Amino acid sequence: MLFRLILCVVLCALSVLRAGATARPATPEEVAMLNELLHKVADDMRRWAYTEHKIFRDTKGAVKSEHLLRYDPSKPYPEQWTPLKIDGKEPSEKERSKYRKRGEQAAPGPKNGVQVGGRTSERVALGEVLDVPRSSIAHETETHLTFEIPLLQVGNVRFPPEKFQVQARVKKEGRLLENVSAKLRESFRAKLIVKVKSGEGSIDFVQVDPKHPPTMVRVSGDAAASVFFVTFGGALDVARTELKHVKPFDERFEVQIGNLKAIDF
Repeated sequence: MLFRLILCVVLCALSVLRAGATARPATPEEVAMLNELLHKVADDMRRWAYTEHKIFRDTKGAVKSEHLLRYDPSKPYPEQWTPLKIDGKEPSEKERSKYRKRGEQAAPGPKNGVQVGGRTSERVALGEVLDVPRSSIAHETETHLTFEIPLLQVGNVRFPPEKFQVQARVKKEGRLLENVSAKLRESFRAKLIVKVKSGEGSIDFVQVDPKHPPTMVRVSGDAAASVFFVTFGGALDVARTELKHVKPFDERFEVQIGNLKAIDF
């Protein structure tokens, strides 16, 4: 009986060791590659026109909203977003106006920097708080590397570093970024009264044209939170199709916008 118990413990220990055997520090060359891939993808993302199908579901899976949009960054700002269908219907003039304003708000100016609506914005994109130099290899196969990327603490209210696990999957052949994911490790309290209970998101990238880096084609995620014991949340699914590489309107004026903001949920 004792022998069987010892054998069971040893086998379990070996199983754990095998499961984590691929975890290791990333080499300087691997970190440099990841940094280059993230910046190339983010830099090029703003040069894609696409049709976007966005569905938001409640915590029970029922569809709360569904938008079919066309985005073209080569057009003047008020014309960049075109709603095609809103909840299965032709968009109203109010909805068209909403998307015109969305395009206008993307124009370079103070609102795209520190100020949003007359106040300082606390929303930072996931890409802006990635601490790439401290990345490690979470998993490795013959074809792929999966990086685990820590998050920066300073200026990061949205993604507390100790609460989120962020990973990026890279295909070795061709050095192609395929996926970035973020998963909540444990619940935390935001703004004192809101408790974030669960959440995860995933971004898929595909190389649509071999002349250009991979671009975002799918975003999925879900989250749940509570305010005074009332739970709310839902799931988001975004798919981008009919992609076309274009010259952004703002490049006519030699304007550059912060690139890693593009990697976000």
